[in-house]
Amino acid sequence: MKILMLTWKSFGNEDMTDAFQTLEHQVIELPFSDKGEKPDNELEEDLISSIKQTGPDLLFSFNYFPVASLACRKLDIPYVSWVYDSPYVRLYHYTINYPTNHVFVFDKQQFLEFHNGGISTVHYLPMAANTKRLSAMKDFDTFRKTPWLNQHSVAFVGSLYTEKHQFYQRMEKISSYTRGYLEGLMAAQKLVYGYNFIQESLPRDIIADMQKALPLTPAADSVESVEYLFAQYVINRQITATERLELLTAVSERFSLDLYTPDKNLQIKNCINHGAVDYYDFAPYVFKQAKINLNITLRSIQTGIPLRAFDIMGAGGFLLTNYQADFLDFFTPDEDFVFFESKSDLLDKIAYYLKHKEERVAIAKNGLRKISADHTYVHRAQEILSDL
Repeated sequence: MKILMLTWKSFGNEDMTDAFQTLEHQVIELPFSDKGEKPDNELEEDLISSIKQTGPDLLFSFNYFPVASLACRKLDIPYVSWVYDSPYVRLYHYTINYPTNHVFVFDKQQFLEFHNGGISTVHYLPMAANTKRLSAMKDFDTFRKTPWLNQHSVAFVGSLYTEKHQFYQRMEKISSYTRGYLEGLMAAQKLVYGYNFIQESLPRDIIADMQKALPLTPAADSVESVEYLFAQYVINRQITATERLELLTAVSERFSLDLYTPDKNLQIKNCINHGAVDYYDFAPYVFKQAKINLNITLRSIQTGIPLRAFDIMGAGGFLLTNYQADFLDFFTPDEDFVFFESKSDLLDKIAYYLKHKEERVAIAKNGLRKISADHTYVHRAQEILSDL
């Protein structure tokens, strides 16, 4: 089979190419850029021309692009997209229901939203890890000169959403009532893992007041609600920012913490902030070296397993994560990974597993074994092609 892959600055390009080629399919890479601000007829025509020239059996991309869906419908070839971002508003574009689409999302609750709405082109597919590549990353000599010469006790790789001005901070002109309502709502949500109630808890008067300060409106060619935009892009992101900072601060007060985040100027007491890390070439070494790797999921991900969690386990690292329901469909808590349910639970489990190395190492080995057996990019490529 000949596969035309749209390549952009996404995670997984090399790993998915390797997976398709392992299954003996031909992959042709096509550099792609789509800001998606408005319909782009020129980009659509260029894409149609490239498809005609290469003659693929299907078009593949990480994340969903309406312009690609339009092109594939006109040429009547399958468009396969695997969405790893959340939130991802383009999923609500009117093209989502085109019969040539095969759209895969990693969050089961999001899949159910589309399924229950009668959309048959959206499917559930968890993320994956390239264990072959990750296992081969054993040469640490290149990195011995870096500040993390010694093994980390606890490490976190990811954004704290402090790098730039966030939407929530732009709402300076909302009323004191609205601000109080939102602060109370966010405080309540931070106490709950496994169910996100933000979107359903935004009444019309609160939405109207927020829109005056931050005029977010649904796109004309999409069906997302204004509640979705404010819940997922504004409030859940703000919750994640404050939650990650609070939890990491609490961890650093009791344990050695190494942080890899884009905001190199962020300071947390007793924490070493190494700044941004190359996720593909460098982060796996962190996952391998750290005694405990933390995952604190972006709150807009309802039940899904984040890519970070797969990569930690796929590198053979010990994963300590907040509760996400989809984990339980594939992995066994305290056998393949460990989850926490509160700040105090997080701190207690860090203390326990730092003291119990044999248990920690056994859990990391079990996680790697299960990823290798069922959750590599080759497995996902097989599932995608079987669906077709």
